[in-house]
Amino acid sequence: MAGTFELWVDKGGDWRFNLKASNGQVIATSQGYASKANALNGIESIKKNAPGAEVVEVEK
Repeated sequence: MAGTFELWVDKGGDWRFNLKASNGQVIATSQGYASKANALNGIESIKKNAPGAEVVEVEK
């Protein structure tokens, strides 16, 4: 089973989402969005653009 996006409104009124793995663990959390439509666009962007994302190791 693929991951699941959970969409909600936070206490401040912003729309947010989590991406959860099939085991229920949160693997990504979004920024706050002013509208549901913008949050859904964020989800669609991840679905479209992230499959081939490279992994880059950085020192901090």
